[in-house]
Amino acid sequence: MLEEYLPYMWLIIFGNIENLILASQGVTSGVNPKVLGSLSIIAVILWLIIGFVATDIARQYSNMINFIGGLAIFILGIQSVYGAVKSLKAKKESK
Repeated sequence: MLEEYLPYMWLIIFGNIENLILASQGVTSGVNPKVLGSLSIIAVILWLIIGFVATDIARQYSNMINFIGGLAIFILGIQSVYGAVKSLKAKKESK
């Protein structure tokens, strides 16, 4: 039974990394942590429901889904680091 879900292992890993990146972007933007946590939990629950419903349909596209997920994580990571560095520079200049 576990073998059926092995193609989605990377998607699970990418999803967790994406959640961490989005949370760090929210923190650096000054979002209320309680609101951010609540929205994060809602997003995870929605993805879980979509995963259960669409697993059979998506199985044939698992390689493409993994690639797109990895690309999204890469882009979000670059965007997050850029925003954090920009924010730190602005704070140093204002002192």
